[in-house]
Amino acid sequence: MTSPSNLPPRREAVRLKNARKLSTSSQRWLQRQLNDPYVAAAKARGLRSRAAFKLMELDDKYKLIEQGARVVDLGAAPGGWSQVALERGAAKVIGIDLLEIQPLAGAEFIQGDFLEEGMEARLIEMLGGKADLVLTDMAPNTSGHVATDHLRIMALAETALAFACDILAPNGAFVAKLFQGGAEREMLNTLKARFKQVRHAKPPASRKDSKEMYVVATGFRPE
Repeated sequence: MTSPSNLPPRREAVRLKNARKLSTSSQRWLQRQLNDPYVAAAKARGLRSRAAFKLMELDDKYKLIEQGARVVDLGAAPGGWSQVALERGAAKVIGIDLLEIQPLAGAEFIQGDFLEEGMEARLIEMLGGKADLVLTDMAPNTSGHVATDHLRIMALAETALAFACDILAPNGAFVAKLFQGGAEREMLNTLKARFKQVRHAKPPASRKDSKEMYVVATGFRPE
């Protein structure tokens, strides 16, 4: 796959037409989409989302997706991260989301909650063994209140981490979205106890005005 750094040259800014009926927030969102080089590049390459570039950039830096890897993608819709995992050599990719995901050759998608009883055993059986990599780009609906939003995404990330620890193979890896501030002490202590290396990263594809960042934990150590 072409390196995500080789994006199309920045075009002259596109202005919205006939946008008077849209709210101010909708106008801002559309304006940003129209002038985002990652959106244009994702469309040109047949990628399901601009977020695919975030995983590419994290994988370029940390070498997360090994040839033949078994990958679980939590909150997978619309399938952009699963798509990247397959294109970079994963042998098995299973995505889970509450939303329906359009089929993707080589991947299996489950519409449901990863916290459903028996989901860990189901995934391990589908993968043919424990996972080498657990990914989550999930984020809760934001309220606009910084402290509340931080608590919500931390709770989601901690839940995903607990789930990952149940299905990861020795030396596996875990990647999760957080908001600025990174992993809080309790989660960080768990990460450091269960993984050899824990790092925070903000890939270039993450918008500068976004508070999101990612925790990248590698070298899983089963209890």
